[in-house]
Amino acid sequence: MPEKRPAVVVISPEAPYPLVGGGQHRTACLVEYLARRYTVDLVLFRQAGEPDPAGALPLGLVRRQVTLELPRHSKLELARAVRNARRVMRGVPPLNERFSGFGREIEAFTRRERYAAGVIEHFWCVSYWEQIAGVCGRTVLDLHNVESVLLERMAAVETGPRRWMLRRFAREAEFWERRWLPKFDLLLAASDGDARRAAEKARGARVHVYPNTLPDRPQPEVEEEEAIAFSGNFEYAPNRDGAVWFAREIWPRLKARRPELEWRLIGRNAEGLRHQLGSQERIQICGAVEDPVGELARCKAAVVPLRAASGTRVKILEAWAAGRAVVSTTIGAEGLEARQGEQVVLADDAEEFAGAVLRLLEAEEERRRLGQAGRALFERRYTRQAGWAALRAAEL
Repeated sequence: MPEKRPAVVVISPEAPYPLVGGGQHRTACLVEYLARRYTVDLVLFRQAGEPDPAGALPLGLVRRQVTLELPRHSKLELARAVRNARRVMRGVPPLNERFSGFGREIEAFTRRERYAAGVIEHFWCVSYWEQIAGVCGRTVLDLHNVESVLLERMAAVETGPRRWMLRRFAREAEFWERRWLPKFDLLLAASDGDARRAAEKARGARVHVYPNTLPDRPQPEVEEEEAIAFSGNFEYAPNRDGAVWFAREIWPRLKARRPELEWRLIGRNAEGLRHQLGSQERIQICGAVEDPVGELARCKAAVVPLRAASGTRVKILEAWAAGRAVVSTTIGAEGLEARQGEQVVLADDAEEFAGAVLRLLEAEEERRRLGQAGRALFERRYTRQAGWAALRAAEL
C-alpha cells in the first residue's frame, strides 16, 4: 500500500482559481506546491450570489473543500461609509471584519483531523489561528502584503475624512499585526522589505521570503500596437487611485504628443472606473481577459502608476512575461529585483512619468531592450519553479 501522506489545511479569503489576479496567482502557487507534498484540505469564501469557487479548482488538487458564504452587503458609497464607521468604532481593520465570524464552521471542518500544518492566506483571516492551532503541528501565515503599511500609504494619497479613517485603520492593523503575527511558526512575505517589516512586528518569529510568481510560458509573438496598458483588479483601491491619477495628470500629456495612442485598462472591475475617467478619447476598457500576458504583449509598454502599495506587483511580472517595457512609480516596483533603466523605468511625478513613456514610445530599440531584460529577470526569479524553491527553502 502507498504510504499515507500528511495533511495540511489552507484557509484563503480569495479563491486561487481562476487565475485572474495577483492574489490568486500567489495562493495557487502555494496550494500547488503543498498538493505535491501533502494532502490538502481547503477553506474558501465567496461573495453572496457568486458561483462556488470550488468549481474552478483543478481536479484532484485538494481532498476536501468547504466554501463559506459572506453576508451580502451593498457597494454603494453611503453603505460603505456606514460599515467603515462601525469598523472604526470596533477597532477592526476593514477586511478582517469582512472575513470574520466563521470560527464555528472552521472548527467543524477541521475537528476530526490532525494536520502537519495549517496555512492562512492573507492577514485578513489571521484570527482563525485560534481555530487551527490546536489541530496543526505548526501554523503558517502568508502575508500577501503588510496591511498596516498599505493602509498608511493609501491614507497618504487621500484627503479629508477618508485620510483620517485610513490612518485609523492603519493603526488598528498595526495593533493586530503585533498581536497575531508572533503566534505563527512561520511567516511568508513577498519581498525582503516586507520580511523586515514583519520581523519587526513579530520579534523572534521565523520569516521567509516567498516571491510572487507566474506560471512559466513562452513569450507571446505578436505585433505591437499603438497602445499602452495598465492591468490589475480595479476594485483594489490602489489600482483605482492609480488609474484616476494617470487619467487626470498623465494621459492628457501623452495624448497631446501621440494622438493615435490608446490606453487600455485590462482586468476585473475596470468598467466601474468609466465615470471617474471622464469622456477622454482613446481609453479602452478591456475588462477581464483570458490571457492578460498575451494582451499586454500587443501593447508597446505597460504603465504602473501606483501611489500606494505593499507586497509586489504581479502586473509587472505579467508585463515582463510578455517581454514588454514597464514604466512604474518607485512604490509600484517596490520589492522586485529590478534596477532603474535596466528592467524598469521609474518615475514618480506626472511630468516625469509622461516623459518616460513618450521616450520609450519613440525609441523602439530601447523599448525592446527593456522588455527583454524584464523577460530574462522573470525567467530567472519569478516563475512558479522559483516560488516552489523558496517554499522548499522555508521548509514548508
